[in-house]
Amino acid sequence: MKRAVVSFALVIGTLAAAPTFAQAPEPTLSAALQDKTAVGKARLRYWGFDVYDASLWARPGFDIGQFETQRFGLELAYLRDFKGADIAERSIDEMNDLATIEPAQATRWTQAMSSLFPDVKRGDRITGVHVPGSGARFYLNGKLLGEVADDAFSRLFFGIWLSEQTSAPKLRLALLGQSLSTR
Repeated sequence: MKRAVVSFALVIGTLAAAPTFAQAPEPTLSAALQDKTAVGKARLRYWGFDVYDASLWARPGFDIGQFETQRFGLELAYLRDFKGADIAERSIDEMNDLATIEPAQATRWTQAMSSLFPDVKRGDRITGVHVPGSGARFYLNGKLLGEVADDAFSRLFFGIWLSEQTSAPKLRLALLGQSLSTR
């Protein structure tokens, strides 16, 4: 009996010390965003060229002031062809404009994005899903690409579009279903 109690205590102690794992990513975008609705949509133009149409998907009552605490999706429907590595580089540049990122961290994040983001063709859609406390999951045309399991990465990555310090404030407002005249 004493031996069984000690064994039970060891098992419970081992389970308590074991790391907890985040919920496995949903294999499809529809599953990842099943209870989300479109909040807003905007087109990014750069130097006169159409780059992508962006759409924000969230639950009703989405609070932009606390976007990092809520699950949401941001879809980019590409209007031009791009190399995945170029998307990763541009993303890290935008993230660096929002916060200071240590060079080693920037390298890790760039490598993670480069390994996830494929070359895209006009019409391809990459959707990022922010999972608070876990990181970002990415889907290509509705199918899981993978994830970056780093909450700091996810907050900065989605901050490219949702932060008040974004380089595209008009796009941010449109994603939120607002316009300059309603502000």
